Amino acid sequence: MRTPEKSSQPPAASTGAVALLVATRKGAFILKADKSRRKWNIAGPMFFGHIVHHMVLDPRDGRTLLAAARTGHLGPTVFRSGDFGRKWKEAAKPPAFPKAPEGQKGRVLDHSFWLTPGHASEAGTWYAGTSPQGLFRSEDGGDTWAGVAGFNEHPRYAQWTGGEQDGTPDGPKLHSILVDPRDARHLYIGMSSGGVFESVDRGAGWTPLNDGCSVDFLPDPHPEYGHDPHCVRMHPLAPDILYQQNHCGIYRMDRRAGTWVRIGRSMPKKIGDIGFPIVLHPRDPDTAWVFPMDGTSVWPRTSPGGKPAAYVTRNAGKTWQRQDDGLPPAQGWFTVKRQAMSGDAHDPVGVYFGTTGGELWASRNEGGAWSCIARHLPEIYALEAVELRR
Repeated sequence: MRTPEKSSQPPAASTGAVALLVATRKGAFILKADKSRRKWNIAGPMFFGHIVHHMVLDPRDGRTLLAAARTGHLGPTVFRSGDFGRKWKEAAKPPAFPKAPEGQKGRVLDHSFWLTPGHASEAGTWYAGTSPQGLFRSEDGGDTWAGVAGFNEHPRYAQWTGGEQDGTPDGPKLHSILVDPRDARHLYIGMSSGGVFESVDRGAGWTPLNDGCSVDFLPDPHPEYGHDPHCVRMHPLAPDILYQQNHCGIYRMDRRAGTWVRIGRSMPKKIGDIGFPIVLHPRDPDTAWVFPMDGTSVWPRTSPGGKPAAYVTRNAGKTWQRQDDGLPPAQGWFTVKRQAMSGDAHDPVGVYFGTTGGELWASRNEGGAWSCIARHLPEIYALEAVELRR
């Protein structure tokens, strides 16, 4: 596996229009703005009344969208649009576990949770992560899906995923499917619960990658697997640099070292380092944003003290800066889910998050100031900021 240094000539910042792909408990929405990102127009809902867990743009063509939905009449499925959401078609064969033999208990897919486009060299390839934990691949643009047997049928699957003992709210998840831009065979996945796992052969074999992470809810706080990463991100220009917001802290890894380092310990003690999403600066692997939650006994998680804020590090976690300008100074009990925070590629970077209360917040200056750009939406599950091509 190659491990080159990050590019010395990062690509130029985006100067185009931006769209926000919003997946909610009762449908999906698309917000669009010109390059100034001052005024937003909203379209939707699509799939009204259905749960949409994730909606993702294919960066290889700039127009194809996939949406993972749990519908009332079709059950868990995937929809595809070739015209940026104007028309949709259901997958002919959505992700599903094989039917168990007569008299045996099998796995039943509850919903597809996470969608990731394949490598730039593999047009039409997509990956999906599901609940319960399953990894699926499509090689025809999302129309038909097959399980990745190297994971789904692995002899240690039940051990890795916690089996029937998993207590993850809303069901266990396979998420954060990452494809190394240097090598289509090199993949990472995150599991709640289970931890981070790595494959170097396109999913045929998998290895736990959790060294350095703590699990404070298990008798052994440093197991090989059994962790609860909430969101894992890879930097696009320095693919050996990984970040994760974990149930038990904020971590960073240089894959060449192979050990996670808890960078959240430098967060303010009264805030802590528990939360769900993490967003990386598109051109600086040392800059990342998180949205902390109350990490005590409060559940569902909410902003500490009812005072919501994002925090940013610009030195790989050595220090963190609070960013709350424009957010409620009190009585702001925000919950932001693991997929519900994103960033664009402008300079300065636009950072966005959605709440379970149906609000969308935006910053045009890397978190320096926030404004609410949409209210009264359904509970927001996922948010993706994308560049609009002409």
